[in-house]
Amino acid sequence: MDKLDTVFNMQKLLDEDIIRRRDLKYSEEEWMQKEVLAMLSELSEVLDEVNFKWWKNKKPLDTEALQGELVDILHFFVSMCLHAGLDAERLFQKYVEKNKENFDRQYGRSDKKGYDPVDCTAMSEE
Repeated sequence: MDKLDTVFNMQKLLDEDIIRRRDLKYSEEEWMQKEVLAMLSELSEVLDEVNFKWWKNKKPLDTEALQGELVDILHFFVSMCLHAGLDAERLFQKYVEKNKENFDRQYGRSDKKGYDPVDCTAMSEE
């Protein structure tokens, strides 16, 4: 079992335990809504860790706290994948496909509109 499979299995066990112990009964749509909100909350905590408030005095970057917030986001992301029917293998496959498409868009090899490669040298001469 690889690391991504391990993460998915651990999250599945955690989700099942929380659902059982707390007797939670939500539709898949409600789960997605709740987990998106939870991820937004965690993303806000990431912002707090990286001094985005320009009107406040900076504090030293707490790498441990930042990493902890990123792991919290991963928990909710993997849980969302599970609720959407994605396992580790399918997520990996879809990621590989999308990564290729993203590169193709940047190099003009995609039919998707709005990604025409920009000639940076022509822009800098203007």
